[in-house]
Amino acid sequence: MRRMTGIISTAIGGLFLLSTAGLGATTTAPVLEDAPTFIVSMTGYNAVPEQTDGDPFTTASGAYSNPEVVAARSVDLKEALPFGTVIEIVAHNDPKNPNCGFSVVEEHLGLRVIADSMHPRKRNQIDVLLPAEKSVRAAGRWVNPAVALGVCKNIEIRVVGKVAIKDIPKTQQGLRLAVGVLKSAESQALAIKK
Repeated sequence: MRRMTGIISTAIGGLFLLSTAGLGATTTAPVLEDAPTFIVSMTGYNAVPEQTDGDPFTTASGAYSNPEVVAARSVDLKEALPFGTVIEIVAHNDPKNPNCGFSVVEEHLGLRVIADSMHPRKRNQIDVLLPAEKSVRAAGRWVNPAVALGVCKNIEIRVVGKVAIKDIPKTQQGLRLAVGVLKSAESQALAIKK
């Protein structure tokens, strides 16, 4: 299994390198055809000392802890999902997964950049950084989005690109543009609407 993971990681890395060869250092890979997918557990966290290390505003990769775009991955996924990997979260309401509040926080998810790492005891899991100061309605009361998300099992994530850690966009729109999910014409149309 480790050998297969290494082969997959090498293949993914090769695709990223080929897609950016000869281009500027801040260029990102386009959305990948046949993008690798993973089935993982998913939780949420906030950039607060109780849920991070001594500096909650800096991720393990050195990036700013931006709840708009950052996610962490368990250390067993570091070869398959290195820092800078952009993922799309594909989840569905599953009645067999009653502790998952995906539908309650879905508007806060979007694309995510793997820029943080989880405690070594965690396995096959991603942890989505969510805003600590916002609340969502869940189970008849207002709660933190990370609490509302709970533990979601069997979540599909799909690799859609890669960005340099020092160049992580600050917004979902910027991240979508960076990986080619949102074309510039669509971006201009969105700007006109606002």
